[in-house]
Amino acid sequence: MKRFALCVLAGLLLPVTAASAQKLVDATDPEAIINLMRGFGSAVLETDDAGDPMIVARIDGTRFLVLFYGCQDGADCKSIQFRAAWETSGNVSLGKIGSWNADKRFGKAYLDDVKDPVVEMDVNLFGGVSTRNLEDTIDWWQLVLADFKLNVLEE
Repeated sequence: MKRFALCVLAGLLLPVTAASAQKLVDATDPEAIINLMRGFGSAVLETDDAGDPMIVARIDGTRFLVLFYGCQDGADCKSIQFRAAWETSGNVSLGKIGSWNADKRFGKAYLDDVKDPVVEMDVNLFGGVSTRNLEDTIDWWQLVLADFKLNVLEE
C-alpha cells in the first residue's frame, strides 16, 4: 500500500517538475522576444529615447512597436507593451474609439495629441512566462490589430 501511495505521489509531482523545467521568457531578454515575434512577421531590436530596448516589428503589413518598461539602465525590464499608431488626419472619431474599447478584452485604443488612433496592449512578463504563453499573446495582438483595422480604420 505504501508503494502504491508513493507511485501516485510521484505521478502527481511529475507534471510539475516537467513544467518547471520549461524555459521561461521575460522582458530581460529582448532577443528571445524577437525570435518569437519573427514567427509572426519581421522584428528588429532598437533602443528608445530613454535607452531601453524597443522592438520595431510588422505583422500582416502593420508596423508596431514593442516597448519595454520597468527597466534599470536599459536592462532588467519587467513588462512590455505592444503599440501601433496610424496617421489619419483626424478622420477617426473619439466615439468610434470608445465603441471599439467598450467590448474588447485585449487592447485599448485612444486618440493621440494630434487626433491619430493608437492601439496598445500591455503584457506583464515579470517572473517569466512560457514560450507558448507569449506566442499566444502575440497571436492575440495580431487579432487585435486586424480587428482594429477592420472596425475602426476601414469603416
